[in-house]
Amino acid sequence: DVQLVESGGGSVQTGGALRLSCAISGSTYSRKCMGWFRQAPGKEREGVAAISTGGGSTYYADSVKGRFTISRDNAKNTVSLQMVSLKPDDSAMYYCAARALCGVRWDRGSAYGYWGQGTQVTVSS
Repeated sequence: DVQLVESGGGSVQTGGALRLSCAISGSTYSRKCMGWFRQAPGKEREGVAAISTGGGSTYYADSVKGRFTISRDNAKNTVSLQMVSLKPDDSAMYYCAARALCGVRWDRGSAYGYWGQGTQVTVSS
């Protein structure tokens, strides 16, 4: 099985930066597409970014392109989300998720079978 644990959330001001990390346990980690999702109160869950099994392909929501960077370290079983130029609209609970392959609909949360508990990101104006 796969277990995911997020860390790195916190509170920053507009324009600040945070780096989220997701530690993955489970022997099949290196063969999984990894994604980051977020959900703010009263809003639907949104796919933020995803990275293919080998790290060669990355996917981003339009709202974060140029500001967020997803990466993975298969040797350390981690996936990270570097976030810069943060805006109040980025405030949400951020979740790490895993699925077999990213595919065209990388942002479809229902396709991910494994989820972490989430880490809170708050951006103040």
